[in-house]
Amino acid sequence: MMTCRLHRLSAMMATWVVTIGLGLAQNSIAQENTPAPRRGGFGGPIQLGPDDVAFYPAPPEGFKTSRENIPHGKVELIEYESKTVGTVRRVNVYTPPGYSSSKKYPVLYLLHGIGGDETEWVKFANPAVLFDNLIADGKAVEMIVVMPNGRAQKNDRVEGNVMASAPAFAVFEKDLLEDLIPTIEKKYSADVDRLKRAIAGLSMGGGQSFNFGLRNLDAFAWIGPFSAAPNTKPVQELIPDVQLAKDKIKLLWISCGNKDGLIRISQNIHQFLKQHQIDHVWHVDEHGHDPKHWSSSLYWFSQCVFQDKKPAKPAAP
Repeated sequence: MMTCRLHRLSAMMATWVVTIGLGLAQNSIAQENTPAPRRGGFGGPIQLGPDDVAFYPAPPEGFKTSRENIPHGKVELIEYESKTVGTVRRVNVYTPPGYSSSKKYPVLYLLHGIGGDETEWVKFANPAVLFDNLIADGKAVEMIVVMPNGRAQKNDRVEGNVMASAPAFAVFEKDLLEDLIPTIEKKYSADVDRLKRAIAGLSMGGGQSFNFGLRNLDAFAWIGPFSAAPNTKPVQELIPDVQLAKDKIKLLWISCGNKDGLIRISQNIHQFLKQHQIDHVWHVDEHGHDPKHWSSSLYWFSQCVFQDKKPAKPAAP
């Protein structure tokens, strides 16, 4: 169902991408020795360079299928007061198996795309099961995962022309920092250290992850944009101080599909990071702008976040 909805949004998204994409020139960094561009799903031609390859293989079969013989966490829908928006808003929160107020947990804020809401990740990626499986296998740490509605306006439902709500995704930065995070840290046993706080998201949420994460390094140390949309700010605006970024970012994990017409947005940031020797992961798989890419990205990102070990390619089977 999610895939069908994304396809219906593609035509509208194309118009929006072309309009905003004109401003991306200032964010462009030339890539040499690249093959001729090919047509993308939407957003423009795709031009792949030598760096645009998969860092990880496809996830194993059943990575988001429930297993009966392991402990399970839970997802609950809660409400919080948003002074930014002036209303009560909804958010889905995953707590891991054995959640207890006697210990502090790191928190991942997981953001959706322009056609989604606080239920989008739950519908197609089954995060509770994905995290249950990874935690049981010792591949991910126990964490709280917060899945909010990134459309910070009074009517935040997915109705009418979803492109008209694009400005509300920028407003969400204030709602996130001033309303949602304090609510989560009051209601749950959440670690308040920036080193225990991460932000990741898909498409529009990927752009938000770049924008909010890199511009608020006092709040987030772990950043995971998946197939970021054109709401992404120019990289020079996101990283005005290269040394500060090197000092404060624990992990910048960027992904996109090689069939995604928006890939140039993430490519530009990857090239800037490479040029300035800022450590990061750049993962380009065989998917497009679709749920397969996003659920796969969450699977691999989740195994890196809140861990001291450097991301590494899995050993060959």
